[in-house]
Amino acid sequence: MSASDTSAVAAPESSEGLPKPLALDVSVESVSTCQRRVKVTIPREDIDRYRDEALGDLVPTALLPGFRPGRAPRRLVSSRFKSELSDQIRSKLLTDAMTQVSEQQKLSPISEPELDINAVLLPDDGPMTFEFSIEVRPEFELPKWKGLSISRPAREITDADVDEALAGHLRERARFVPHDGAASPGDLIVAKLAFKDGDRVLSQADEAEIIVRDRLSFADAELPGFTKLVAKAKPGTTVTATVKVSDEAALEDVRGKDVTMELTVLDVKRLELPEMTPALLDELGGFESADALKAAVRKQLEGQLEWHRRKQVRQQVASALTASASWDLPPALLRRQAQRELERAILELRRSGFDDDSIRRYVNELRQSVMASTARALKEHFILERIAEDEGIADTAADYDEEIRAVAAQSGESPRRVRASLERRGLMDVLRNQIIERKTVDLITSHASFKDTPFEFSKPDAEAIDHAVCGVVVGEEEIPTATQAEPTPRPGQRG
Repeated sequence: MSASDTSAVAAPESSEGLPKPLALDVSVESVSTCQRRVKVTIPREDIDRYRDEALGDLVPTALLPGFRPGRAPRRLVSSRFKSELSDQIRSKLLTDAMTQVSEQQKLSPISEPELDINAVLLPDDGPMTFEFSIEVRPEFELPKWKGLSISRPAREITDADVDEALAGHLRERARFVPHDGAASPGDLIVAKLAFKDGDRVLSQADEAEIIVRDRLSFADAELPGFTKLVAKAKPGTTVTATVKVSDEAALEDVRGKDVTMELTVLDVKRLELPEMTPALLDELGGFESADALKAAVRKQLEGQLEWHRRKQVRQQVASALTASASWDLPPALLRRQAQRELERAILELRRSGFDDDSIRRYVNELRQSVMASTARALKEHFILERIAEDEGIADTAADYDEEIRAVAAQSGESPRRVRASLERRGLMDVLRNQIIERKTVDLITSHASFKDTPFEFSKPDAEAIDHAVCGVVVGEEEIPTATQAEPTPRPGQRG
């Protein structure tokens, strides 16, 4: 589309039974890559036609003094109900015109139009004109997507993998018992945290529970060398460290700055693993034996491996598709979509069987570069959506039923309650995007060639703290319940 495109939308003869289109005059100005300014003019003939139709509907029921219902002259009804008719006609003209403009101009909107309805007037004479701004999908040449060469991780899940993962689940049910000595890796410390920029206190946490690991991950910063920092710390010990705030932190004036963390150890506790008793097996998911639990853990690891496989394949597909996508996206759009990107990442992790600790670490990492990752994800989304349209890929009611059924099986709730929860939290569009994009990526990979590469499960070396150094979290949200592709009993939940 050129910088300014003006066209008269003709009003052809309508087919029998179909409403006659408006004879609109439309001009579309390209303000930026995703921004359009649209001016619409509705001719007097269409305004009069809508007025005649509205008046014809009103006359049979209009009540005017001195006339029986339906017997009042049209002229008197028009005069008596002028204000009500004008509001009704204006509203219907706007609705029909906006729908017709979107369809005929192929605007591909990605947000609701910005239109001040109260500023639009229905004139007594002449045409009706109104303007609105709207964000649309960028225009671009579709890249070549068939015949990609893709590497994907491959691994056989071993008994050792299962034992290690099971130990992790047992640690989630372990007791922390008091310990008089200094903190060691794997111990839990209860600490008071304070973050300062000079004399200015940015945030505090009074009783943060922290597992001692090599890195400490916050919503907007990371602290390496945490194990060494607290190696000799006992209750009452205070240590300080410098923490670099993320370039995308919520407070602009501390982005990229080094701030001071003061950590006072209040308590040190040591992990005591539980015994594999029938009661514990029941608590972990109603398992009848340790073998049944191991089978569920193995299936969970297979789900996580599949997530890593999908992630790496998706990254390579995205890299190939967006290599030529040099167009910029408006910062305001990226800020609005950042929360959705976090929610989608959480949904994907949930459906693949990752625990809350793993999800929190990943989300903290994502938050620290959320604008850049959102820009990549949006470009990828726009391209995948274009491919989906060209190839006739669509979401169906059965797709949503399957996703919601999987959520219900995972959470132990009814499908009806799960659907209501997703709708209330505005996550159905996230679900829709996942369905469309997954189907489209599946189509792309069906035309690709693959090379398997070795894969190793990562060992958790970071402790994720649900706290922002600067006191405000970018894209702060409740971690939503999500889907699982193949619902199986998860340790810690009943299937």
